[in-house]
Amino acid sequence: MPSTTTSVGLRSERGPILLSLMLSTALVALDATIIATASATIASELGAFEQVPWLFSSYLLAQAVSTPLAGRLSDIFGRKRLILAGVGLFLVGSILCGAAWSMGAMIAGRVLQGLGAGAVMPVSQTIAADIYTLEERAKTQGYLASVWAISSVVGPTLGGVFSEFVSWRWIFWINIPLCAVAAWMLIRRYHESPLDGEREPIDYVGAVLLTGGSTLLLLGLLEGGTTWGWASVPSVVILTAAVVLAAAFAWHALRATHPILDLRLLRRRVIGVATAISLVVGMVVLGLATYVPIYAQGVLGFGPLMAGFALAAMMVGWPLSASNAGRLYLRLGFRLTAMIGSVLVILGTALTLLLGDASPLVAVMGTTFLVGTGMGLTAVPTLIAAQSSVGHAIRGAVTGVNIFARSLGSALGVAVCGAIVNAVATVGPDGEPTGPALMDAIHLVFWVVAVCGVVIAALSVFMPADRQAARERRASLR
Repeated sequence: MPSTTTSVGLRSERGPILLSLMLSTALVALDATIIATASATIASELGAFEQVPWLFSSYLLAQAVSTPLAGRLSDIFGRKRLILAGVGLFLVGSILCGAAWSMGAMIAGRVLQGLGAGAVMPVSQTIAADIYTLEERAKTQGYLASVWAISSVVGPTLGGVFSEFVSWRWIFWINIPLCAVAAWMLIRRYHESPLDGEREPIDYVGAVLLTGGSTLLLLGLLEGGTTWGWASVPSVVILTAAVVLAAAFAWHALRATHPILDLRLLRRRVIGVATAISLVVGMVVLGLATYVPIYAQGVLGFGPLMAGFALAAMMVGWPLSASNAGRLYLRLGFRLTAMIGSVLVILGTALTLLLGDASPLVAVMGTTFLVGTGMGLTAVPTLIAAQSSVGHAIRGAVTGVNIFARSLGSALGVAVCGAIVNAVATVGPDGEPTGPALMDAIHLVFWVVAVCGVVIAALSVFMPADRQAARERRASLR
């Protein structure tokens, strides 16, 4: 099919599939932001305010753990089954959250939502890689990226409106029609080619080891230093068990004929480097997403709404640059595009070091927007490069491990930055850092983020050189 704008637009033959992928992505993108402004209202009605962090941790944990499994299972059972299963789990979880009668029921619903999101994200990205050529993905990326840009603004607004004027339960009820429409369009319009040959056996041992190890590792990182101390018995036991299970999984995966996650794929330079970049990107994003609002409120004295704008600038910059990244990597190649993006990340994170206790909010927004712009030119092209380096049979696994790496990096970022802030600043009764040393603690967080920016740039240099391949692609399109 020719690579024209018409052939990849919403009005094209594949347009309904693209729209269904956008709707499926919107479920995850909206849920990542919409609940934040309503968490206090939910806690006041259901009680158990001390369990509010689990509204977020349970979702992130379930999403991260299910992502690599869903990616690989889509290679075995087919994309359509897995993404429909993900949408179905998200629907059931949303219904349970909307009808929640206690915080326990709410958290259970969030787990189901997280499991669904963990299937939707890698499989939707994999379907896009399956049905569109590399040149076409340069255009379709704009459609998919626009979902995140819109959700970063609409999500918190809807959460606040529903909580204040209607009911916080509509935060979850609104997912029901979205799930129904996305599933209906996928069933009607996405026709997947039959898988060739016999279906590979499922590596149940590897799945159990991977799930157990990653669950304990993420749990230890997310809750360490907050729910329990880093040197406490629960922390030591959980992290030790995580390391043991991770080692057992690595030993098993390197010897299994059909591992649930083939670690040997990471030996391929483009996949290994892209996965490492994704991990560090996760550290930067969560480091800023967690502490920029705290800095804007606790140091600069702005309210929650204005603090949200400071962070929204990054969430808008990312998809805006990602939607234009295709033009760059088609002309310059993946490696040079990622290097350009990493330079912007370094510049943005370095500028955060100049922020102080009297900085204007527009300066904070400018730095986060610059970081987000750099991320869009780094994270997206490297993922597409990894996907393009493999065939259909393992593309889901490659996509899943890349997105899982970002989730793991997010947990690492929260753990490292949280440990620094808790060691320097005073933690208030609500769990938020406060006190005169807060600016010093935030400054150290910005240093961590800046170092991560340098690491991303160094990793980008190790992406395989593909400038000549980009020239050949341009020549073939003329």
